[in-house]
Amino acid sequence: MNQKQYILLIGLLGILFLGLWFKAKNNENATVKGNQIEKLPPEISFNFHVKPILSDKCFACHGPDGNKRKAGLRLDVEQDAKAELTENPGKYAIMPGSVENSELIHRIVSEDPSIMMPPPDSHLKLTSDEKEILRKWIDQGAKYERHWAFITPVLSSMPEISSRDWPLNEIDYFVLNKMEEIGLNPSNEASPEKLLRRLSLDLTGLPPTISEVKKFTTSETLNYDEIVDYYLSKPAYGEKMARDWMDVSRYADSHGYQDDSYRTMWPWRDWVIHAFNENMPFDQFLTWQLAGDLLPDTDKEKILATGFNRNHPITQEGGVIDEEYRSTYVSDRTNTLGKGILGLTFECAKCHDHKYDPFSQKDYFQVYAFFNNVNEKGLQMDAVQAKNRKYYADAPFISIEDEDLDGILSFIKKTDTTDLKVMVMNDSARRKAFVLARGNYDAPAEEVTASTPEAILEFPEEYPRNRLGLAKWLTDPNNPLTARVYVNRLWASLFGLGIVETIEDFGSQGALPSHPELLNWLSVEFMESGWDIKHILKIMVSSATYRQSSSSNPALKEIDPENIYLARGPRFRLNAEEIRDYVLSTSGLLNEQVGGPSVKPYQPPGLWEETNAGGNRGILTTYVEDSGDKLYRRSLYTFWKRTLPPPSMAIFDAPNRDLCEVRRQKTNTPLQALALQNDVQVLECAKVLSSQISEEDLPDEEAVRSLFQHVLLRQPSDEEMDLLVGYHQECVDKFDSNKEDAIKLLEVGNAEPGEEKQTETAALMMVAQVLYNLDETITKE
Repeated sequence: MNQKQYILLIGLLGILFLGLWFKAKNNENATVKGNQIEKLPPEISFNFHVKPILSDKCFACHGPDGNKRKAGLRLDVEQDAKAELTENPGKYAIMPGSVENSELIHRIVSEDPSIMMPPPDSHLKLTSDEKEILRKWIDQGAKYERHWAFITPVLSSMPEISSRDWPLNEIDYFVLNKMEEIGLNPSNEASPEKLLRRLSLDLTGLPPTISEVKKFTTSETLNYDEIVDYYLSKPAYGEKMARDWMDVSRYADSHGYQDDSYRTMWPWRDWVIHAFNENMPFDQFLTWQLAGDLLPDTDKEKILATGFNRNHPITQEGGVIDEEYRSTYVSDRTNTLGKGILGLTFECAKCHDHKYDPFSQKDYFQVYAFFNNVNEKGLQMDAVQAKNRKYYADAPFISIEDEDLDGILSFIKKTDTTDLKVMVMNDSARRKAFVLARGNYDAPAEEVTASTPEAILEFPEEYPRNRLGLAKWLTDPNNPLTARVYVNRLWASLFGLGIVETIEDFGSQGALPSHPELLNWLSVEFMESGWDIKHILKIMVSSATYRQSSSSNPALKEIDPENIYLARGPRFRLNAEEIRDYVLSTSGLLNEQVGGPSVKPYQPPGLWEETNAGGNRGILTTYVEDSGDKLYRRSLYTFWKRTLPPPSMAIFDAPNRDLCEVRRQKTNTPLQALALQNDVQVLECAKVLSSQISEEDLPDEEAVRSLFQHVLLRQPSDEEMDLLVGYHQECVDKFDSNKEDAIKLLEVGNAEPGEEKQTETAALMMVAQVLYNLDETITKE
């Protein structure tokens, strides 16, 4: 190479270096997200910026699983990540403040297949912005943090926003700050009719009545706060909140397993409704359910509350090993605490140390020890014997006497003279607890005492080592999870998506919060308010964020299709119970009685029998449909058999309640449309509503308009009226020429229509069926 060529090469390399340097400087504070350029924050957070990258791209080989760890490098533990490399003495994967001396950076930017990370055969690849985040994090000192969900929430100052005229309360500052960061603007407020419907459904699980719509959308004296207070004070509020708690508590009216016989747990459900309507503080609500029997001033109400712990399945089969199933019941209570209250996949640590979260198998069985002292063996008789002896509660249980119903348990709606026995907790059988090898009941290993995972919060010495101490630990102001998990669940019930989407998993593999500062603020506000559930709900539904229209637009669909950043109001399908209750309520058939035993409404014949063990196997061998107004009770009271949950609800994603569930699936199948079109309950409601309107003797067009207003609670558009009036006339012509079809149609269900105007009623019934099948009807928007 001559001198001129050498100088030219040096010049080209210099230009290339300068180009790369300028590119690095320009990218120093920017990352690419899709087609949108985002500035990196001034300070890189390990939890929110670095850990997701390491978890997705690095932990498979350098994470918590020791069996798969390579090169002796562990990046999820700070001490190990910053230690001298065992296979490369003198060098470090991470040298805080020194990018040049950090092997991690050299490996992730290398193009050499023999040293680049992640390696080519992993099929993982870091993006340029991910590399830049790691580089800047190390440059800033490579600070590690505890997992975000294990840091006690603290209040932060209100974020800066540009549009100060939009917020109505603190929630809106946090939400608008995120919107402005990504270039979104809030939507307009929803119309009064839609907002009222949304509010009523969210706070009571029922649509507003026609009279409430007229009153609240036309009144010039009522303000929004008064409307919120009105719905929070309705008895239906407690039923709505209790419905959500039933999945968490795995409530059912049968024991489960093969025989699946009857149990009397419904008085505990009446207590839950009562507790919510009395606005019992959430810390007390939890304490009574976990340890009401251990309180110094315990009484029958507090003991009844502990039925929460006994809602698990219990076998009645012969030949089972008592200790095996007893261990299963204790594990169920432990798992329910983990998922339902702490929002963790704690059950993963039953058989081995948790792969991703800082919980050992020992941690699991230390919590298990809190629930291990109940004097239970499982049912002492099979389903046939239980029927003959009316043995519907496994010991330990409490008996509810008539004098209790006149006093401390007056909220229980007993309807007959049958003795009531409800399964509850006691600690009368003190047992040692052990780590069970591979989770097997018959493989005890190390003995353990009751305690809690230190990664969450060390168990204070002053707390008793029993369930009462566990309840105190859960509601300790320093516990980082309990308040966070519950306010997040309340948020998800209103917006369809939690601030943490994985409301069941706040661990390392769960979703990061979309608005972490907001979640912290809500959690602290909740605790400082005295764990006041109605207070926190009122703040949420009073925000400008909640009151937005749910209408979308192309920009929203492009930037935020899942509405994570809340630039529009919530829009999602009602749950299974709400759909049925909506139809019952708008038809006028709903039986509004609060509390009492479960009922058996319409069900397709034969299904119940198919799930039996065969023969006459006890009180639940055959399905005996109820009659009268029991058919029209709220879906909360529908009999729940574990081996056959109510079919119309199962179609709309209700669980079987074998286990604790906090987030139902959301599916969309043809069976759902067929159920709405053909279900006896829906058709009967359409008939009853149409019969009422027919009797008003309105002109055809006004009758159709009235029907529309009853179902959808708003005025129809001209186009909607043209379509429905035309369809109504087709039905009138059809039934005029064949009255037998009208009579046959009106025979559906037990409710009797008026004997007059059969043709008109049948025609309106067909229109009502269409309205009940509309997407708008079964959607909260």
